[in-house]
Amino acid sequence: MSEIDTSVPHSARIWNYWLGGKDNYPVDEAAGDAYTDVFPGIVAIARGSRDFLRRNIGHLVAEAGIRQFLDVGTGLPTAQNTHEVAQRLAPEARIVYVDNDPMVLAHARALLSSTEEGATAYIDADVAEPERILEAAARTLDLGRPTALILSNILGHIADLDRARSVVTRLMAALPSGSHLSVNDGSRGVDPDFERAQDAYNASGAVPYNLRSVDEITAFFDGLELVEPGVVSVTEWRPEPGSGIPVVVAEHGGLGRKP
Repeated sequence: MSEIDTSVPHSARIWNYWLGGKDNYPVDEAAGDAYTDVFPGIVAIARGSRDFLRRNIGHLVAEAGIRQFLDVGTGLPTAQNTHEVAQRLAPEARIVYVDNDPMVLAHARALLSSTEEGATAYIDADVAEPERILEAAARTLDLGRPTALILSNILGHIADLDRARSVVTRLMAALPSGSHLSVNDGSRGVDPDFERAQDAYNASGAVPYNLRSVDEITAFFDGLELVEPGVVSVTEWRPEPGSGIPVVVAEHGGLGRKP
């Protein structure tokens, strides 16, 4: 396992900082503050993304009957993690997390516990290694049963769109009918301030993250049946009743079912 580099900001640690977590370093706080100075709305995007994932999982467990989750690009554990949401609704749920950041690995081993009925595992692998991910995931998940593949704010780290789509296709090809794909990523064409802030971040020496158009994000679901309301701003995806009119943020996502 590679060592944790505390001299360069890392997206997982910055995201943790924006979500109010403590698993970050001064370099991450400085990068996060520099970002919010240009675009304060990033905090709403980070929190909207987390809430979107929580509502996705709620639908998958309660309405789609999913009991297996493959969460690729986990990021640092915060509140409302996939296993916490899923196992609260279905204690027998089984979750496999995938990330390749050494700090994520260290925290995952300490924090990603499980119910007695279910299971939680962690794979040290890169999103661009789908075959390796699937081979390791099969030790915990029965990939012959419907499984939810979660790709939350990770595909933007693959600069080439065709390559990103290939990763999604190869992972979903290994999952049976009834499996689901959950994707959400930062979007272009919605908020110019967000785009300027992200371009500056990418030029800072940190690991770049590429924003994509809504059509490009939607293309990840080709061949799948989109769950209503389709690919929308994450705040607009099935908001809780009584939560008011959602504020649209430059982060789009959706949920698709494999026929």
